[in-house]
Parts: sequence; C-alpha cells; structure tokens
Amino acid sequence: MAETAFHGRAIVVAGGGAAGLAAALALGRAVGGRHPVAVLDPALARDPAHEAGRAYALAGGSQRMLAVLGVWDRIADSAQPVARMRITDSRAGDAVRQPLLTFGEAGEAEGPLAWIVEGDVLVEALRQASREAGIALEPVAVKALDTASRHDLAHRVRVKLADGGDREAALVVAADGKNSPLRRAAGISWIGRPYGQAGIVATIGHERPHEGVAVQHFLPAGTFAMLPLTGNRSSIVWVEQEEEARLFAALDAEDVVREVERRFGASLGRLELLDKPRAFPLAVGIARRFTGERLTLVGDAAHVVHPLAGLGLNVGLRDVAALAEAVADAVRLGLDPAHPDALEAYERARRFDVVSTGLAMDGMNRLFSNDILPLRLARDLGLGVVDRWPGLKRLLAREAGGLTGRPPRLLRGEAP
Repeated sequence: MAETAFHGRAIVVAGGGAAGLAAALALGRAVGGRHPVAVLDPALARDPAHEAGRAYALAGGSQRMLAVLGVWDRIADSAQPVARMRITDSRAGDAVRQPLLTFGEAGEAEGPLAWIVEGDVLVEALRQASREAGIALEPVAVKALDTASRHDLAHRVRVKLADGGDREAALVVAADGKNSPLRRAAGISWIGRPYGQAGIVATIGHERPHEGVAVQHFLPAGTFAMLPLTGNRSSIVWVEQEEEARLFAALDAEDVVREVERRFGASLGRLELLDKPRAFPLAVGIARRFTGERLTLVGDAAHVVHPLAGLGLNVGLRDVAALAEAVADAVRLGLDPAHPDALEAYERARRFDVVSTGLAMDGMNRLFSNDILPLRLARDLGLGVVDRWPGLKRLLAREAGGLTGRPPRLLRGEAP
C-alpha cells in the first residue's frame, strides 16, 4: 500500500461502497498526479459478496462515467440492458395488470433505458480499477476529523482513525452512508424522516426469458419491481410496511416465491428464489450542507431518496461527477483541492438536483402507496396522459439519466 498516499496533499475518501470508490477513481483521474487518493473503510477487508442480492439500475450518464473511469469494460458482460419498462397501478391479487405507462417502445429511446448490474459485481470492479489506478485501499474506519487547530485547517486536516491512528489530508470526502459519522462530527444537520417502509431485495430465477423488460407494479403497500439480470434471472425490489417486510424476508423459500408470484403473476413461468431476501428500512433525507471545512459529502452521506425509480446510486454518481469537476477546475488554476470556491461550486451544482429528485420520489411514494379510489383514478389518468405524450416521456428518460441541462463532464463521457 502506497505510503505516499497519506500526507498533507492527499485526498481521503471515507467509505468503500460504490459511491466512495467511484469518487476515489474520479478524483484520482482528475488530480491524482498532484494529490494522491486513498479510500478508508473496514468493509474493504470483506468479500464484495456481502452486496449479493442487491442490484443497481445504472442510467446513461452513470454508464458513460464508468466507461471513462475504466470500470465499464469490466462489468459490461454482466450488465443487463433494459430495453423496455412497464408500469402498472394495481392490487396484489389483480389477475390482469394492464400497463398504464411504458418506456422504450419503438422510436422512444436511442439505446437502453438503463443497465442492471449486481452490487457485488460493481463493487469488485470498482475495487480492481482503484488498485490499478494506484489508489490506496485501507480497511480501517474514519472516526472523526481533528479541527482543533485553525492554523492547520488552512493547509490540511487530520483524519482520526478507529484503530487509534491518524492521517493528514487536503480534502476528505465523506461517502460513509446515511448515518455518516463524519457528517455528524462536522456538525452538519440532517433533515429527513423514516417512511415506516422497508425494501426487500432478492434474486429470482424464472423459466422464461425477460427479454430485457423491467416491470414496476405500484401496489397499495409500496412498489414491487422486477429488474432484469443476465440470463433467466431478475432482481426484485419489493416495498412493504416495515414490520411486514421483516416477516416476508424471514419466510422460507417456497413461501417467498408464492408471495412474489402473487404480486408479479406468472408471465415468466415458474419462479425460483436464488438467494436469501434482505430487508432495508427506507427513509428520505438531505444534509443541510454538502460541504464543511476541507470536507465534502457524497452519496447517502449527503442525501437518501426512495428507491422506487432506482435513482439512489445514480444521484450519488452525479455528486461524484460534479465534485471531480469542481476539484479538477480548482487544481488546474493552482488552487487547493478544498479551496472555498471549489467547495461552493460543488454545493451549487448539486443542491437543486438533489432537492428536486428527493421531493419527486417522496411525492410519488405518497401518491401511489395507498388504495384511495378517487386518487387512484386520478393518478391512472395521469399515467395514461404521459404514456401518450412521447416528447414528455423522452424528457423524463433524459432527466432520469442525469442528462438534462449541462451535466458534469464525466456524465457526458468526458474526462473531468
């Protein structure tokens, strides 16, 4: 492991999940020659198999970014393109679920709507690319930042580690999750609330091919999605009230399959549970600030959104792209990577997108997670209107891909 990665010019990323590793790669590509990059996280000592059962829907901008970072070629064969998406508003026992909104019909899209990649595959590819890029990966937790010395903050910050050690850095990137210790240590407050829902994730095998079709049923308890994986497999994302979700996740395989069939139907033939379901509590939240003194927040440390549109990781990767661009622009001018202008540019670039996406997902969850007849009729009418408006559908697809406005260079497939 490179000792030179840890000195006052280094950039330290706290958090070795997908967003943190992507941040390290992006910053390494942007300024690694002048500012070595390191990732610190105890999870780096564990096999990425702990991510098994989870899958991510990568939007077009995210795919371009991973290609620039040298990751896409490693996962392309394991990434399932989504050719079409069908959305219904139904009840669990409905025999027929007529799609109210579809994406990906002829002439609607230039390429796949998204790519579905399994979590362990993505994390392992990010780790490999990081090692090859000379990024130090150290399996230790970041405990706090030492901000006692105001003089030191003019040049560096001291990172205190859980094993009693410390490191010096020019910039610290907090990618340490929604309960971010670094965010709390920096005194950055959090606005949010739990949904009282949990998302159940698992991998399902099926008799018939999915043909690259993703299906999302809006059910009264929450959304139920079947996302296509390579082969005759799909990843389920199944939202229920938290107590029920824990009970469903604890069922034996046959009972889980029976409940999935009840919600999804028999269009893919006989189903088989391929791994143990896991339930994750859901919440919405946003940090009041995305930056502190020599500190930036990315991914879940900065915001969490409802998973019903699969945007969580994509929004985090948009953070990474904007941060890499802001830091690269500052360093090219001979400035510090944590220069106030760079941190302000990052905050400005991300605040509106994060707030608007969070509000949109929260509103959709409130709108669809109920069975009130007048409201159901109104939302079904709205879905039908959107389905008959190709221009609006294309705009929504571009927005989901992070390609509206002027996205950061990485999302356009360019170097940061």
